[in-house]
Amino acid sequence: MKHPSTRRPLLAGVVLAATLALLAGPGGGATAGNKDAWVGSWSAAPTGAGAGLSGTGFADQTIRMIVHTSVGGSAARIRLSNTFGTGAVTIGHATLARPDAATPALTDVLPASVAELTFNGAPGITIPKGGQVVSDPLPVAVPELSDLVVSIYLPVPTGPATWHWTARQAAYYGAGDTAAEPTGATLTGTRNSWFFLTGVDVLSRRSPGAVAVLGDSITDGSQSTLNGNARWTDRLAARLLAGNSPHSEVGVLNQGLAGNTVNHDGTEIGYAELGVNGLARLQRDVFSQTGVRTLVLVLGINDIQIHGDAPDKIVGGLRQLIAQGRTAGLDVVVSTVTPFEGFSSWTPEKEQTRLAVNEWLRTHRGEFSGLVDFDELLRDPAAPSKLRAEWDSGDHIHPNDAGYQAMADFVPLWLIS
Repeated sequence: MKHPSTRRPLLAGVVLAATLALLAGPGGGATAGNKDAWVGSWSAAPTGAGAGLSGTGFADQTIRMIVHTSVGGSAARIRLSNTFGTGAVTIGHATLARPDAATPALTDVLPASVAELTFNGAPGITIPKGGQVVSDPLPVAVPELSDLVVSIYLPVPTGPATWHWTARQAAYYGAGDTAAEPTGATLTGTRNSWFFLTGVDVLSRRSPGAVAVLGDSITDGSQSTLNGNARWTDRLAARLLAGNSPHSEVGVLNQGLAGNTVNHDGTEIGYAELGVNGLARLQRDVFSQTGVRTLVLVLGINDIQIHGDAPDKIVGGLRQLIAQGRTAGLDVVVSTVTPFEGFSSWTPEKEQTRLAVNEWLRTHRGEFSGLVDFDELLRDPAAPSKLRAEWDSGDHIHPNDAGYQAMADFVPLWLIS
């Protein structure tokens, strides 16, 4: 199916200001004031392919993916990545749309909202191996805390996909180019992952910038409600925006990866989808994010429970993450490591490591901008090595939706806004 030759905007009659052309570069940061600037509104950290669909890739297929914004703006652009690909990836056609809430099918979009994305003025682009691209600015009103639907058509074999494994959000795929189709009836395949898509930026006059959360599965929202946007970062974005001031319109960028660590790559245990170590992720997943002003570190639990690292090794890695973040001019906020007794890998020895890492964090606050003591929040007062029962998802390491909400409510907003 051929896509239409005319652009259909999300909101008719929106005209892109001349200022936009000056701000169309992929970097740069937002500052609250009297001029527009780009800021990251949504992001996902990419990894190498695993087994199954991510490993085989796509050919003559469309993928439709749903993302949830934090801050809103007057224009949008998307980021696509082939960072971990083994060859070039061709994007034949891409669109941005709003979901059709009148239908039960998450694949359906509002017909009048379908807008054609372009890359250097063309409807498609080839991303070289290891490369990333950003779309041209699209003059659409993007509401805060809203769902957007990104559809990409991949006309030729992609090879292994750059992806985000545990999205907690369904994505849909099917044969042919249906990127501009309002109905997703032909998108019969589904996965709870994002493929190639790593970011959505918006043009904002009010936002002071973004906060990037470099984390593991607890930040990625593991065990939260599927399609529910119940990650603690989603809830934090809503809490910030409820402040209704320019200082509260902070983009919240979730850079969590299930299984991620400070010091180890997922490939060490045979799972590329767990990502590279936190130190290797800093440049791509934090420093290059649009408008980032603050780094929040929520890492360390997997260095303990998967790899059995000693406290000094974990603290040493965290100190490097902190130092490099501050050198880059970011405020750096750090979280304590949360309890996990009852999870299959827990041992008394690992608990002592967790306590030692947390003790160092609590007694060295001068090395970073602020501490969020998620351990203090989530631990059971009667059994501090365990999660509170009311906030335990059942696996004894990940919070449930109520626990993620409690995390969002616990963060001092002045640290990040």
